Amino acid sequence: MTSILIVLVVLLAWVGVVGLMLRGWRNRGHRQTQLIGAFPEVPNTLPASEVGPHTGLYLGSTIAPSWQDRVAVGDYGDRATAEFSAYPDGVLIARSGANPIWIPATSITAIRTERGIAGKVMTADGVLVIRWTLPSGTEIDSGVRADDKAVYAEWVARDPRRRPPPAPTDSQPDTTPTDPTPPEDDRP
Repeated sequence: MTSILIVLVVLLAWVGVVGLMLRGWRNRGHRQTQLIGAFPEVPNTLPASEVGPHTGLYLGSTIAPSWQDRVAVGDYGDRATAEFSAYPDGVLIARSGANPIWIPATSITAIRTERGIAGKVMTADGVLVIRWTLPSGTEIDSGVRADDKAVYAEWVARDPRRRPPPAPTDSQPDTTPTDPTPPEDDRP
């Protein structure tokens, strides 16, 4: 009889802990709702991809710069197998059993490799992380662990911080400052 009672107490404690964890996750989602806002919609038609599709595991998104402050709004914090591709207008992370994530190219602020994201720690440079700005203005990091890590170099090369500034063209006006006063003659 006492062993049955012990099992019931342990089972109730376990259910209580799981219930508290779920409640905490829901509360985090409610707190983040206004901060995160709505994610961008995937365009109806996409041209041929420039990079990918590559397969891997979507590890989650976090509020930048913290690699552990996981996004809890909707299913955007859930891990899922995914295919990720780069297009001229953005990046698509198509997740199995979850909403796809569209990252507009103009929102991307950095593409890099990291050791971990969203509580998932890997080897050095084991996670591809895309930092981008949501329409709400909040900056987040979305992380993917590719099945083939050799593709990371191709993605990191797309980092907007690595692109040189556009070269001036003839159609742009000359912005060199000019002094309207003529030089004075210093002769005695």
